[in-house]
Amino acid sequence: MAEVQTSTQSGELSQRFIEFVMMQAQNAALFLGQIPNPQTGQGEVNLELAKMFIDQLGMIQEKTRGNLTNEETAVLRNTLTNLQMAFVEVSQQSRGEIPAASPQPAPPAPPDEPAVTSVPAEPSTAPVTPQAETESRKKFTKSYGA
Repeated sequence: MAEVQTSTQSGELSQRFIEFVMMQAQNAALFLGQIPNPQTGQGEVNLELAKMFIDQLGMIQEKTRGNLTNEETAVLRNTLTNLQMAFVEVSQQSRGEIPAASPQPAPPAPPDEPAVTSVPAEPSTAPVTPQAETESRKKFTKSYGA
């Protein structure tokens, strides 16, 4: 009986974690102008606040590495990646730059995808990516990097 109760509690915690990630993502999207402000009905851009929420999700990703289920890892990784790409696009638009051709946001990874436990240390070990995606990532690290 204790095993069933532990499993239920674990499932509830997993759902709460995913809801937390989605709440943080919604706040970031609000400040990226992707969601209209509920009070004004208009999209508003505040890159500092958007960056704060994105950075918080990045911190959570680092601090929970290896401690999440495959589904939690995939949701967090995909959400963070999509927000980072959106941040780059919005910041380029606000500076009047023409954004480079960016790939469509990836659909959420299936829950049975293995968890990523480490980041490759050398660029030569990274998988080959299309040119547009590589270029987008380069711009992201230059304009958003810590």
